[in-house]
Amino acid sequence: TLPRCGEGAGFATHGAAVGARQSSRNASRVFRQILRSFKWQRKLSSQRKFDEIKKANQAAVKKLVEDQFSSSSEDDDEDAEVKQGKILAKTFTIYTSQTDGDASELERTRQYMNEAFQSGAMTCLICIASVKRNQAVWSCCGCFCIFHLVCIQKWAKDSLFLVSSPLTDDNFGKKDYPWPCPKCRFEYKRSETPSRYYCYCGKVENPTVDPWLVPHSCGQICEREFKPSCGHKCLLLCHPGPCPPCPKMVTTTCHCKKAKPVPRRCSAKEWSCHLPCGRTLLCGQHTCENSCHAGRPVVLNFRGVVCGKHLPCGNHTCEQVCHAGPCGDCPRSGKRSCPCEKSKFTLPCTEDVPTCGDSCDKVLECGIHKCSQRCHRGPCEICRQEVEKQCRCGKHTKRMPCHKPYLCETKCTKIRDCQKHQCRRKCCSGNCPPCDQVCGRTLGCRNHKCPSGCHRGSCNPCPETVDVKCNCGKTVIKVPCGRERTIKPPKCKQLCSRPPTCHHPTQEKHYCHFGRCPPCRQSCQKTLTCGHLCPVSCHDEAFVKQTGLHQSAGPWEQPSEPAFIQTALPCPPCEQTNRRNPLPCHSANPYSCKRFCGRLLDCQNHTCVKECHHVTKSNSNADGKKAGPECSQCEEECTKPRPSGCPHRCVLPCHPGDCPSCLQMLKIKCHCKLSILYIECLKLTSADLKDKELLISCKNQCPKEVSYVNKEILDLMDVWNFVDFTFL
Repeated sequence: TLPRCGEGAGFATHGAAVGARQSSRNASRVFRQILRSFKWQRKLSSQRKFDEIKKANQAAVKKLVEDQFSSSSEDDDEDAEVKQGKILAKTFTIYTSQTDGDASELERTRQYMNEAFQSGAMTCLICIASVKRNQAVWSCCGCFCIFHLVCIQKWAKDSLFLVSSPLTDDNFGKKDYPWPCPKCRFEYKRSETPSRYYCYCGKVENPTVDPWLVPHSCGQICEREFKPSCGHKCLLLCHPGPCPPCPKMVTTTCHCKKAKPVPRRCSAKEWSCHLPCGRTLLCGQHTCENSCHAGRPVVLNFRGVVCGKHLPCGNHTCEQVCHAGPCGDCPRSGKRSCPCEKSKFTLPCTEDVPTCGDSCDKVLECGIHKCSQRCHRGPCEICRQEVEKQCRCGKHTKRMPCHKPYLCETKCTKIRDCQKHQCRRKCCSGNCPPCDQVCGRTLGCRNHKCPSGCHRGSCNPCPETVDVKCNCGKTVIKVPCGRERTIKPPKCKQLCSRPPTCHHPTQEKHYCHFGRCPPCRQSCQKTLTCGHLCPVSCHDEAFVKQTGLHQSAGPWEQPSEPAFIQTALPCPPCEQTNRRNPLPCHSANPYSCKRFCGRLLDCQNHTCVKECHHVTKSNSNADGKKAGPECSQCEEECTKPRPSGCPHRCVLPCHPGDCPSCLQMLKIKCHCKLSILYIECLKLTSADLKDKELLISCKNQCPKEVSYVNKEILDLMDVWNFVDFTFL
């Protein structure tokens, strides 16, 4: 803004200030140009990096697409087998050193370990999903089946809730009910519910994932006691499945102790010589005639011989099985009772006790009434008295013979323990029997239905197994039913016998697989137009991304075309060179020198910074110095100097010629500082001194008080063309 009244000295320094601002603008303009050049170089470097990453990603995508249509790499399969063999050998080293290399007893353990290595073979029977290396697991000590830790915890919780349901159990929460293994039904206590993840041997909690160890193994020696216990411990490294038989050597004799002691494996130290046992039986009179066997000899093993000794009465013999010690008195000697047990008689053991003639009075089967017959031999007859009987459910009464049960026709409406079906049993006592209907729900395998009786909670896992075969059918693995839809087929070592689908007479050797054969990697060797042979890999069956020829009707419509199609590509241009021409054989055209283009852009202020490139010639760039359509476009702001006093930038991007007039409004106070004026920037910057004084005047009476006017003020007032003055 212009100086106020009394600030005339400011006019003297106005020109110097304008010059300083112009110098500052020039310095800023140079700095911005240097900064833009630096930014452009960084942009070129970033663009090169982006192009390199883009090429790498495209190559990775191409490889991924090829792998989807090809079998697994034979080298990877061989490396995996070598690695697995080393891990198994390391696990079995200590055991085989005790058996002189004999590993025949390790087949069952080897099977469990192979399943642990094979992708998808180890399956959790609860969720029917694969058990991975990095997942927490739990192993049953009965069947050694492996489950996810979260799955077995939920299974145990649900099982305990069902067997101790508050709807049917009066002792809910008081009794310690067991929960079963989903596969072998081995029962565990509530306190044995797993809460932490341990390795197979139970030494290490949360074992780390090591690619050179059996999955979920700690890598230490197992040291679990053998079953049955022999005093020795397992020598394998921490492993899944049961421990193998004890390999230690001990000296032992046969069961009957007749044969000489011989060295045998501790796991097979119990043996028979197959000679007659000969050990004395408990009777003390006979010997065991069975072949050498384990355990104590008993009388039953001696063909059930009756004792047969004469009793003290001299009239009867002992009818017991051969025994040790005295036979005892004759059971018919001494005082004997009559059949009703009211009278006693002393008779010889050769005579039978007579009836006493009194009433029998034995309690009948009804448990209420007594027998009314005279003392008799044999069982009492049924109770025939008529009584008022109540039915089993307690809802009806009826007079009828005591020996007959009374069942009414009322059907029970209580829900059975399955919590689904009514009892519907006639005259039920309230203790309803288990539901007799078949569950019939579809199991988790989605192939079979539950054959168990109707029950609450989840059904048991499907016990069936399914064979999963390779393409040729020579390699088979067994998986739990339901996993055949998601598990990968086994890797087959038989060579693929399909004929080649490209122009080569034979295809590369690869293993049996499903789907298409992998792309041919042999050299193309077709003759090009220049006479050279095509050196690239065979491209008769290249995968090319399908261009969208079909316009979908909406997002609900599924794509009907594959993402990639297999097609034959033409041979690429020949890249061979010679000494005379460094360019490839297929092109003799000008090439890029890798320097900046340097052609003048349309803005007439900057040049093209692209790498040397081809430019389409036209009338406008016929001299070769002006930019073409392939050159870069100037995206800089206009940096041309503005008119003196204009604080605004040019509204146009970088352009040729002069900048347009500035039409923006300036907000300025008048001379008296009481009014705000809005003036176009163009008018203020193009006006001379007098016009500027008029533009910034509000045309109102000046409210300032003046006490003294000197000649300088009058002269200044003449300059400002003031007409009316009021002197106070």
